[in-house]
Amino acid sequence: MFDPDLQSIVSLPLQVPLQEQVDDDPRPSREQAEAAVRTLIRWAGDSPLREGLRDTPARVVRAYEEWFAGYACNPARILGRRFERAGYDDIVLLRDIPVRSVCEHHMAAIEGVAHVAYLPGERVVGISKLARLVDAYARRLQIQERLTSEIATTLQRELQPRGVAVVIRASHGCMTTRGVSIHGTTMITRSLLGECAVEPYRQEILAALSA
Repeated sequence: MFDPDLQSIVSLPLQVPLQEQVDDDPRPSREQAEAAVRTLIRWAGDSPLREGLRDTPARVVRAYEEWFAGYACNPARILGRRFERAGYDDIVLLRDIPVRSVCEHHMAAIEGVAHVAYLPGERVVGISKLARLVDAYARRLQIQERLTSEIATTLQRELQPRGVAVVIRASHGCMTTRGVSIHGTTMITRSLLGECAVEPYRQEILAALSA
């Protein structure tokens, strides 16, 4: 899922947060990134000078800017605009949010859906912000376990609800397209925080998420 609000991010060169950069290992230039793609094409057994591959390095770098736009996004800011809950105190649940990410181990695709729920405290957010939060973390090199945890802990920290629940169900290209090459398998991860982790809400929320 690509949110239009990320267009301004995607149009800019991908930027790794400063705290994650290593002083003696500066971020490569676009030219260096394209050269690396040409090296991989040669390693695969083809020629980057071939007509059909001549522009591929530039295309790959542009695609990476979109696929990994989450590095240039501050997920906490997505939840910055909040509203009064207007007397509502039951579960808020957004199901079937598309997840498209990249496995950090093999750089293969992760594709699935996320379900995000929370029990409001004093404030609520627009439901589109929940989808954008998922997308911001998914557009990074990930493992599904960390992705699940990052979404839940950010929502809990920034919105301060009474509880949070996140469930992700996804297939992994590193398992379906290589190695054991088993198709049709999915991985399920979940993170339950606050009141969502205990009864009476735990079973009710898990049932709603799996319905």
